[in-house]
Amino acid sequence: MMSDPHATQPVLEAGQKAADAAGAVILLHGRGATAEDILGLSAEIDLPDVAWLAPQAAGHTWYPYSFLSPIAQNEPWLGSALRKVRQTVEQAERAGIPRERIVIAGFSQGACLASEFVARNAGRYGGMIAFTGGLIGPPGTEFQYTGSLAGTPAFFGAGDPDPHVPWDRVQESASLFTSMGAETVLKRYPGMPHTISRAELEEARRLIAAAVPARHAAEAPGPRYRD
Repeated sequence: MMSDPHATQPVLEAGQKAADAAGAVILLHGRGATAEDILGLSAEIDLPDVAWLAPQAAGHTWYPYSFLSPIAQNEPWLGSALRKVRQTVEQAERAGIPRERIVIAGFSQGACLASEFVARNAGRYGGMIAFTGGLIGPPGTEFQYTGSLAGTPAFFGAGDPDPHVPWDRVQESASLFTSMGAETVLKRYPGMPHTISRAELEEARRLIAAAVPARHAAEAPGPRYRD
């Protein structure tokens, strides 16, 4: 449906079944990628007791233009994408996982969507992870969101320079999250290509492990990701 293009798209799953999991991580893929692609991070981060949920965007893109374009230009895809994230959060909640144990993470376009969703739907989440992304809107946007993130751990990491995501938008987004009450970590990686680095995965693993304490293992192995 053109008014809600992502509505009927599938949500792929890995790891623990949500009903049996201690927490959930929602993974949002980038432009041109797939849910299956980003779901591969579950094996790289490799934590027990986590349900990994990855919705698929219609046409492999959450919205058609740059995240720096006028917001109206990206509708109705952006609104549909935000609803899809909400539906996936609600799917985890229906399985018995409280929001404070749900982490929302994404790469590139998916990172922009993750940060925008959490800012627009403020509350205490298990965490928000933006691998090379930031809040959505053209340069000069005066971002105004209501509510508190109430100590939500947030990680923003990006290369500088990056061909798609200006570092100043990443900084601006991290600052806004802090002003909304998040416990924010911002990491700049000079010269890093448009990808997810091992260092970023280690940051993500620490955040997720704190949000979703393991019930069935004293310590899980570290990430096996290679650049």
